[in-house]
Amino acid sequence: MVRALVGTATGWKIGLLSGLKTKVSNKMTTQKIELTQPTQEKSYNPNHLLDAVIKHVGLKNDAALSRMLEVAPPVISKVRHGHLPVGATLLLRMHEISDLSIRELRSLMGDRRMKFRG
Repeated sequence: MVRALVGTATGWKIGLLSGLKTKVSNKMTTQKIELTQPTQEKSYNPNHLLDAVIKHVGLKNDAALSRMLEVAPPVISKVRHGHLPVGATLLLRMHEISDLSIRELRSLMGDRRMKFRG
């Protein structure tokens, strides 16, 4: 839950919002507040990782990648749309099929941390 200050026609009130992207509107006003992800996470882009692995291995599309990774096609789709994070198991499978190091894969994904908590 995130607290936000919401303007209404009669003044300001504090409301609780859920999720990273939420639009708040009040019947008494047309003002909307949109919350976005913190700037630190904007560099995270699993699409770049998936596209790079597809190109490196020489595959044609996400379906071929899902077969190589031995995961269901909806898993790739959910990762692309940000509904599912790239987990350790998926990262390891990408490492096995592409021979790219884990550090290179994480860098392609936008993870710039030098040390990883485990």
